[in-house]
Amino acid sequence: MFKNSYYSRKLHSLLGVIPVGFFLIEHLLTNYSAFKGGHEGFLEHVEWLHGLPLVLVLEIFGIWIPLAYHAIYGLYVAYTARNNVNNYGYFRNQMFFLQRVTGVITFIFVAFHFFQTRFQITLGNVAQEAIGVQMHSIATDTVNFVFYCIGIVAAVFHFSNGMWSFLVSWGVTVGPRAQRVSTYVWMGVFVIMSIMFILSLTAFTDPQFQQVPQMATH
Repeated sequence: MFKNSYYSRKLHSLLGVIPVGFFLIEHLLTNYSAFKGGHEGFLEHVEWLHGLPLVLVLEIFGIWIPLAYHAIYGLYVAYTARNNVNNYGYFRNQMFFLQRVTGVITFIFVAFHFFQTRFQITLGNVAQEAIGVQMHSIATDTVNFVFYCIGIVAAVFHFSNGMWSFLVSWGVTVGPRAQRVSTYVWMGVFVIMSIMFILSLTAFTDPQFQQVPQMATH
């Protein structure tokens, strides 16, 4: 399936940024609206997204198919990669190892999160306007909360460190100094995005998310 490893890796790398990386950032901004604007602000963002033209087509071809390829090929790379982190304790070897580990964790987390949210809406078990209530139920469960925190940090690390690798492999950061600066930049992005995501998750524990706002029931 992945016979041409050069082009497979290039496609895997590109899809990790466009559109999967963009989707992660969009997801962050949507969920962060729960922290900044409460339940009503969160629903406004959700309704805007679902009001986009051909939203189902956009989801299938702009998110789920690219995400599936990136995830499946990523698992293949993680399985076949020769990690020498125990023999060579260099920083980048550590990052290489963590990129593979967080990729597996992220795959499990995204599948579980999709099942609990978007898939439940598709099945008709959760109304679209009740997604905040569903997130409240998830976030107030201790086991789910801890698992989501682990999944969030893993996903953001995978994206941030993946962006460092993307810039190197596509010839953007070619020298040691540029790569060192890029390391600091993406470490900062990792910290900021992780904090924003966890603040968003914490926001869903607020009692206001126990029921759908009246503005969404009319």
